[in-house]
Amino acid sequence: MDKQSAPSKKKVYISYLLRTVILWFGEVLGFILIADLSVGLTINSWQTAVLVVTIIGILNLFFWPILSRLFLPFLVYTVGIGSLLLNGLMIWFVSNFVSGITIEGWALILTPIGMAFITTILSTIITIDDDASYYRLVFQRNIRDRNDHSSLKPGVIFLEIDGLAHKVLKEALDKGVMPTLSKWLENGSHKLTVWETDLSSQTGASQAGILHGNNDNIPAFRWVEKPNENRIMVSTGLSDAPLIEERISDGRGLLSIQGASRSNLFSGDAKDIIFTYSHLKNLRKFYSGAWYYLYSSPSSFGRIIILFLGDVLRDYGSQLKHSIKNINPRIHRGFSYPFIRAGANVFLREVTTYTLIGDIITGKIDVAYVTYLGYDEIAHHSGVRDEDSFNALKGLDKQFSRLETAVGYSHRHYKFVVQSDHGQTNGSTFKQRYGITLEDLVRGYIPAHIKIYSKLSSNEDHFSQALTAPIDSSKLYFKNKKDRTVERSREIVSDTLKNIEKRDIANKPYSKGVLEYIQSYTADKNPKTKSSSEAEVIVLASGNLGLIYFTLWENRLSYEEIKDIFPDLIPGLVKHEGIGFIMVHSDEFGPIVIGSDGIYYLKTDTIEGVNPLSNFGPNAAQHLKRTDKFKYVPDIVVNSFYDPESDEVAAFEELVGSHGGLGGDQSYPFVMYPTEWKLENETIVGAEKLHEVLKSRLNQESHKKKKI
Repeated sequence: MDKQSAPSKKKVYISYLLRTVILWFGEVLGFILIADLSVGLTINSWQTAVLVVTIIGILNLFFWPILSRLFLPFLVYTVGIGSLLLNGLMIWFVSNFVSGITIEGWALILTPIGMAFITTILSTIITIDDDASYYRLVFQRNIRDRNDHSSLKPGVIFLEIDGLAHKVLKEALDKGVMPTLSKWLENGSHKLTVWETDLSSQTGASQAGILHGNNDNIPAFRWVEKPNENRIMVSTGLSDAPLIEERISDGRGLLSIQGASRSNLFSGDAKDIIFTYSHLKNLRKFYSGAWYYLYSSPSSFGRIIILFLGDVLRDYGSQLKHSIKNINPRIHRGFSYPFIRAGANVFLREVTTYTLIGDIITGKIDVAYVTYLGYDEIAHHSGVRDEDSFNALKGLDKQFSRLETAVGYSHRHYKFVVQSDHGQTNGSTFKQRYGITLEDLVRGYIPAHIKIYSKLSSNEDHFSQALTAPIDSSKLYFKNKKDRTVERSREIVSDTLKNIEKRDIANKPYSKGVLEYIQSYTADKNPKTKSSSEAEVIVLASGNLGLIYFTLWENRLSYEEIKDIFPDLIPGLVKHEGIGFIMVHSDEFGPIVIGSDGIYYLKTDTIEGVNPLSNFGPNAAQHLKRTDKFKYVPDIVVNSFYDPESDEVAAFEELVGSHGGLGGDQSYPFVMYPTEWKLENETIVGAEKLHEVLKSRLNQESHKKKKI
């Protein structure tokens, strides 16, 4: 990834000439086809089409760089639609001087898209190295001051593949799906290692730890904050993400020194930010000069639109294929999902790569962190190892090749670190296996009149959350509690404490107490609460991790309190075959993990019966101890089973590939790092530890000089 990676000047000129001819021919053809559709463009002959396209090409060559810089804010805030309009207006301008052509209405947008459609297809068929001409274009038009801003010290770019497990990456490499990454490993420039996530294994907790070195009090993708009027926090909520970053940031994040954040959940304290959830509501932060490199060519955005629509059609085809071949496990994706998928897998991918290429060529940033969301989104709905998922990885590998080529054109050296924030584990969902949801299971063991609210949806992990409002309705559901309810909850707590005081548990050996309760209990078909005629429960899910909150109590209920108030609930949960274990906190024993055949007393590392954590990794107890100390830990933590033989979990959300809890590959992402970083000597458990390791390597790089 140095100057030798750049194509020779002769190859660049030939490629540029070929691409120019192809683009010209394609645009003429697209022009004629759009005119035949009668959408507002009319031309009287093919000669007129040739003349108009030629004139537009000449005008774009000289004036597009000026127009794109002048109207850049407009192009950015219209999310590229302005680029199509600008192209349409260029055609309209020419039509005023050339007889035989008129353009109006929707044709101002559809004509540039149609032209881009044809040229994209032709470029793909002939496999022209369009990147080379792009970089030449950028150099000639845009990078006039690169020597003033480039630095002798090497820069570092972190490329995160969201949701890709270490084991699945190795399979992709073996299949030849990712030739660029394979080349880096084979030529010795990079090495590969595995690291272990925290609980929970999801982007909110992982990126908070990686980018800010702090993921305390993030127990899942979404959680309840009892002290804050039972507010439901969502990691990707447009209102919640800024608040979460405010809590975890100390101003010294991974990107705090001349850094850039692209398509991430949190900013890492970077000042240069594009598509970062924690700043999406701040329009001033949304704008960056790096957008210019997306719009430096008049056909760039049209190309993205075509690729976007192509991915939409691919998903419809995938749904049909899965249905015809009866591929299982599978879930219903629906009509709108393909557009969400294409947003993550194509739109954000292309925007991220274009802007990052600009960062590389200008050489102004010291460090950048970018997230590619496509694989995670597709693996959720198609499966971790499905053909769709591997195709997404193939598309990402091409982006890495483009970035490698860009480094060859830059006057500053950049090193790449490819990593993931968590993995995914496959499996039929809890509902598919047992015909009920986690909410249904909980409801069966508490009085029927108790109000339960659940959030077990599946399409809010990433991109769709940026397009839809946060789940404000669920927050409002609990926001306006009346004084009567508050007073009633105090009565419930008081009654419960009195009941606990009456029980004589001091002389009962704990080795028999909890386990005997679980194994000997027979659930009542009509369970009754001992102390209340009214209560409220929230059930949330993060993959195969479930969270149960009793919202009438401001503090976390203890095992003893839950047993007194809802005597059927704990035995009912752990005796269900789909549940691997639950964790509650005992007043007497501290945090305890309960399975159907055994208890793990975390405080004393004592196991009675069968170890309920035996299938969940050697650090499972360590992760649960940490989670138990979180401020917003649920009253009951629930984890589905994990079958090591089939390598499957049962997600409480309707997702084929899931993450968030414990069990399988979801806890084991990877880091592909420059060989000289020597991460093979590091044991990395937890995102905060990974932050510490990466920060130390960045500090080492800051003292180096670029090798000429």
